[in-house]
Amino acid sequence: MNSQFNFLALRSAASLRAVRARAWLSGFKPARTAVNTRERTRAALGAAAGILLAALVGHELVQIHALELWLMAPLGASAVLVFAVPGSPLAQPWPVLGGNTLSALVGVACVSLIDDPRAAAALAVGLAVTVMFAARCLHPPGGATALLVVLNQVGNPDFAIYPVALDSLLLVIAGIVYNSLTGRPYPHRQSTPQPEEPRSLRFSSADLDAALAHYNQVLDVSRDDLEELFHDVELAAYRRNLGSLSCADVMSASPHSVGRQTPLSEAHTLMHANKIKSLPVTDKRGRVIGIVTAWDILERMVSAQAARAPLIRRIGCNSAARGVIAEVMSKSVSTAGEDQPVVDLVRLFSQGGHHHIPIVDSARRLVGIITQSDLIRALYRAVRV
Repeated sequence: MNSQFNFLALRSAASLRAVRARAWLSGFKPARTAVNTRERTRAALGAAAGILLAALVGHELVQIHALELWLMAPLGASAVLVFAVPGSPLAQPWPVLGGNTLSALVGVACVSLIDDPRAAAALAVGLAVTVMFAARCLHPPGGATALLVVLNQVGNPDFAIYPVALDSLLLVIAGIVYNSLTGRPYPHRQSTPQPEEPRSLRFSSADLDAALAHYNQVLDVSRDDLEELFHDVELAAYRRNLGSLSCADVMSASPHSVGRQTPLSEAHTLMHANKIKSLPVTDKRGRVIGIVTAWDILERMVSAQAARAPLIRRIGCNSAARGVIAEVMSKSVSTAGEDQPVVDLVRLFSQGGHHHIPIVDSARRLVGIITQSDLIRALYRAVRV
C-alpha cells in the first residue's frame, strides 16, 4: 500500500515538474505582433527615413571637418524604438538624446580610467544603466553606445557630441516630423497622474499606482497609456455583458423639460412635485440646449434672499425665486443618442459628475432621460443574467 502511494506521489511530482517545465519553455515562444501590415510598413519606412537623415548630415560633416566617424551603430536600435513604438517611455526625445550621450561619456571615462578592456566594457554598461536611471533617460541602445565606445577605445569626449548627440538629435527630429505626419503623437505624453474623478467602477488611479509600485519593474508603456488600456478593456467587457442594450431600452420616456423662459419658481415646483433633481432645457422644436439642476435654482434663491432680505420678509420667500431658466441653466450638457449602447454612459457618469443624461434622437430632440439609478439597475440586471 505504501509503495503504491509513493509511486503515485512520485508520478504526481513528475507531472507537476513537467507542467512547470513546459510553462518555462513557453516563455521562449515569440509572441504575435498585434499590428497590421500598414503599421509595420509605417514603422519600417520611418526608421529608414530617420537613419537616412542622420547619415546624409553626418556624411556631409565628415567631408567638411575631416571627421572619422559619421554614424554610430546603436542608432539603428534607437530608430526601432522611435518609429516602431513611439509611445514607449524608452523612445521619447530625452531618453534617446540623453541616454545615448550620457552613455557615451560613461564609456569614454571607463576607457580613460581602466586599462583592461574586459573590465571597462562591463563597468561601462553597468554605469550607463545607473546614470540613465538617475537622469530619467533609460534607453536600451545607450548600453550599446557605452559598449561601442569601449570596444573602439574612444578616449575623446568629443565623440559624445559628434556623432552620438548629433545623430540622436537628428533621429529625434525625424521622429517628431514623421510620426506626427503618420498619426502617431510624438513626443508621447508622459504626464504625472493628477487627482480626478474616478473613471472606472472597478479601479482608480491610486489602485493602478499601487499595482505598479508592487510590480516594481520598468514597463515599455507609459502609465497613462496603461490606464487608458485598462479602461478600454473594462468597457469592452461591459459591452460583451450588456450585449445590444441601447439607451432607448433603459431610458425614462417623455421626461419633464423646461424652456429658456420658464420661470424659476415653476421649474422648482415641477422638480419638487416629481421628486427629480434636474430638468433638460429645450427650444421650441424640442431640441436639448441645456440643463438646469435643483442646485442651480437653490443657489439663485439663496443669493436673491441675501440681496433682498428686507423685501422678502415683507412679501414672502417666493420672490427669491424670481427669474427665468436662461439665467441659471448650463449650456454645456452631455447627451446620448437613443440607439447608442447604454454601456457608453458608464464612463460619462463616472467622469464628469453627471447624474442625468438626456437622450435625444437624430435631430437632437429630447426623447428620454437616463439617471445613475437607471444605469445601475440595467448593469445589475445584465450581470445577473
